[in-house]
Amino acid sequence: MNEATRTDQAEVDIVLLGPVEETAVSIVAANLQAVMGLNIRTQPAREKPEYAFLPGRGQFDAAKILNVLAGLQDMAPLILGLTDFDLCTPILTFVYGESQLGGRSAVVSLQRLRDPDPEIALLRAAKISLHEVGHLLGIGHCWQADCLMHFSSNLETLDSLQPQFCSACEFEIVRRLQSQFPKE
Repeated sequence: MNEATRTDQAEVDIVLLGPVEETAVSIVAANLQAVMGLNIRTQPAREKPEYAFLPGRGQFDAAKILNVLAGLQDMAPLILGLTDFDLCTPILTFVYGESQLGGRSAVVSLQRLRDPDPEIALLRAAKISLHEVGHLLGIGHCWQADCLMHFSSNLETLDSLQPQFCSACEFEIVRRLQSQFPKE
């Protein structure tokens, strides 16, 4: 999928929500660029997303964060929020990431991706970010167990995946990227 750069403009803005390890940001950006061929721009860090905090759960509501990210002006067409705070949805006790299917914004939490081996944690962050950006392009969950678009409900499943898409998902991602971000 690693095509030549499409334009000089960023296609994805990475927005840091609170303090986020710089190495994780660099790894996520590099993988989005290398695997999907996307132009990435990292925005300055923003404050902790207190507007999304759920005191009863001690977590942050991913949907509220997505709505705020989607409303940001003067940004790339796609926005990926990165945070170190634990995320949830009303029906799930936690999520590694969440996105608007075919929409503008996604968010990934590094909180539950930690591991004693920092390389494993960074690879997890890259995989979840690639998966969530795939959703932004309108790709749903894949039935193939070895595809990055396969649903990962636990770290064991996530760790078993290579940072790549199956041929069907890759074809569809390339097609959608060419449609949304045509070469000039």
